[in-house]
Amino acid sequence: MIRFISGIAVLFMLFSCAKKLTEGDGEKVKRRKTSELLENMDSLVTRVPSTFYSKISTKFKDTTSNISFKNSVRLISDSAMNCIITYASIPVVNALVTNDSLNVVNKKDKCVVRADLNFIRENFGVDFSFRNIEELMYGLPLDYDTTLKYFQINEPYRYVISSHRKMKIKRIDKKDKEEETIVFKYFLDKTGKNVEGVEIYSPNDTTTVWVNYLSRQMIDGYSIPDEVEIKIQMPRNNIFLQMSYNRPEVNQPQELYFIIPEGYEDCE
Repeated sequence: MIRFISGIAVLFMLFSCAKKLTEGDGEKVKRRKTSELLENMDSLVTRVPSTFYSKISTKFKDTTSNISFKNSVRLISDSAMNCIITYASIPVVNALVTNDSLNVVNKKDKCVVRADLNFIRENFGVDFSFRNIEELMYGLPLDYDTTLKYFQINEPYRYVISSHRKMKIKRIDKKDKEEETIVFKYFLDKTGKNVEGVEIYSPNDTTTVWVNYLSRQMIDGYSIPDEVEIKIQMPRNNIFLQMSYNRPEVNQPQELYFIIPEGYEDCE
């Protein structure tokens, strides 16, 4: 039970059988220079709110579980994130994530998980950082680095920015499955200014993560996700996460609520 509950808390804060990123439809996009698209990407990741809050309705499904629950999320950028999960209107999980730690209070079993962020990879095979959590909440391109070189992959109905050239990706798929190789693809909307989705592919362990930002809302000048679907496809599990934001706030004072009740022992 604690593995499942802890997993829900961790995966919600990160990032699912959601549909794959579509190949686009409708009117073809006009050609844009790669430098123009990269400038837009750079501007996205360098302008983020100082704080964030939202209630988020969530659906979680994997090969053994299927559950819906509610969340209250408070985030202080570059610092910490607090998530309170309720099921049937009853708080069941209170989680606090920082740059280097993960703490999860399981109210049902009256126990606590204390771990570093390696817990995520060890239990779910996905290596995400606190920065990635922020990027997901804000609808930003995951793990995008303004100091690295990226390439445009030409497609008729959408803009695609990739960490690798198209031919290099084909070689990786066929035979060059280096241990540290991870391929990132960023899918931009028809304006070329917002990220609609991200695909992260690790050939070595055959794990793929798809994040779809299905819709957005403008909150005090910030383009915040409204509906998000995420899929994590692994050799032994497929994980689905769907999130619907409700009345999000940015740049408002936020207080984190996390207490380990007296008498709680480490979860087994």
